[in-house]
Amino acid sequence: MQEEQKKKNIRTVGVMMVLTLLGKVLGLVRDMLLGRNFATGMEADAFMAASRIPRNFFDAIFASAISASFIPVFNEYLEKKGKDEAFRLSGAFITLMALLTAALSALGMAFAEPLTELLAKGFDASTAALCASLLRVLFPTVLFTGLAFSLVGILQSLGEFNIPALLSTVSNAVIIIYYVFLVRRFGVMGLAAAFLVGWCAQILIQLPALRRFGYSYRPAIKHEGLHKIMLLAGPVLVSTWVQPLNLTVATRYASFTPGGASALEYANTLYTIVAGVFVLSIANVVFPELSRCAAREDDAAMSESVAGTLGMMLFLLTPMAAGLAVLSRPIVRLLYEWGAWDGASTELASGALAWLSLGMLGYGVQIILSRAFYAEQKGTVPLIAGAASVLANLALCALLYPTMGLRGLALASSASLALPALVLLFAAMKRYPGLLKASDAVEFVKMIICAAVMGAVVYFAQGAVAARVSDALAGRAVTVLVPTAAGIAVYFALARICRVNTAAQLLKLLRGRGKTT
Repeated sequence: MQEEQKKKNIRTVGVMMVLTLLGKVLGLVRDMLLGRNFATGMEADAFMAASRIPRNFFDAIFASAISASFIPVFNEYLEKKGKDEAFRLSGAFITLMALLTAALSALGMAFAEPLTELLAKGFDASTAALCASLLRVLFPTVLFTGLAFSLVGILQSLGEFNIPALLSTVSNAVIIIYYVFLVRRFGVMGLAAAFLVGWCAQILIQLPALRRFGYSYRPAIKHEGLHKIMLLAGPVLVSTWVQPLNLTVATRYASFTPGGASALEYANTLYTIVAGVFVLSIANVVFPELSRCAAREDDAAMSESVAGTLGMMLFLLTPMAAGLAVLSRPIVRLLYEWGAWDGASTELASGALAWLSLGMLGYGVQIILSRAFYAEQKGTVPLIAGAASVLANLALCALLYPTMGLRGLALASSASLALPALVLLFAAMKRYPGLLKASDAVEFVKMIICAAVMGAVVYFAQGAVAARVSDALAGRAVTVLVPTAAGIAVYFALARICRVNTAAQLLKLLRGRGKTT
């Protein structure tokens, strides 16, 4: 990657992180309103499960075809055959996605009761009945999400990242408006309808940007590029089942704990805000660039980009994981323990969040390295890594849930993310000799030490602050913000003292005069 491209990517990632964070914050407000109105009661359990089931089906079946199969082939057509032919390919792909997601939506609505029985077996009769009714309303989100994601792939390949980063902001704003004005009148069923409207808005917001690029949808059912996408989608499909399948398994176990299914979802939402904003912002910017490097067969640029991305990501994710684990309880109390939410709900959600945070590094490494293999249209290694993760999660959930409850399910999720990350790392080191050096291992050990000391400082700072402030909103905020600020200062100071090279590189980049490796 050339110097100017690096600087451009850094600026783009920065803007994307801000926009994505805005969407995540609104998503957090959305979930806070859900917690305030329904806490971890029957309606919350039913709605969380009903909203998760179609999302997991989409992630397992279609997200891979868009994010990991369509984008590399679309970029290959852009590089080698020009924009017009790439647009023809996209028209055929969107048509195919619309047909498939519409069919899945219809099937999900028709078989709502059996799906509820299979994936939320622990629900009582009234909760299961409500979940099935909500499923019938929510399953069309699969169609809307498929179309929205397809348009995202086109825009990101054309270099437009800001509009795609705003999608969740738009949909969450629609849902928040519903909570403010309509939830008391229409309740949880109206909330499901608001979700549909919000997901439809994700499509509409992208249309003006597409027109600016001269894009027009040309429906088709045949194109030679579709065959290439489908060949790649096969192995990619299995490898991207990891997270949705693992969440589905965890939800099934959690449904046997009263309030467990919704508590696990709240914890996963907070975890996703911290990890997802950072990791996915980077991945979404880097992936089209990796795809172009692969199309040009530029192995040196590919290796340089992957190595630089991993180094910077690990440097920032390591303290994030430690801080989230230590502050999980005060964070949950600050955001959720109001209205119908009580201390028991806090214990459930914060315990799960603390253990989920341990999987943050594995999550980040897996996402970036998977993108590298997908960019080269090689899905076999991510497939093997994903299959190993699913099997490990099944075994660990069965082993840990009886003794640790929700915390065991969260630990199983973290461990099953670390496994595919290691498989992908070894394969990447073989594919790109020199990708990681001995000095990189030393750097990582330094990061772990700095993060561990930071975690201890945050722990004692949180306790000291909590003893001196009230339990009102301002006091709870101070209990989170002051230890967080202290932790950031301590981590960066220790990184400089320990001569962590990535810290120096990051400071130079922030000053606009450095370069990554």
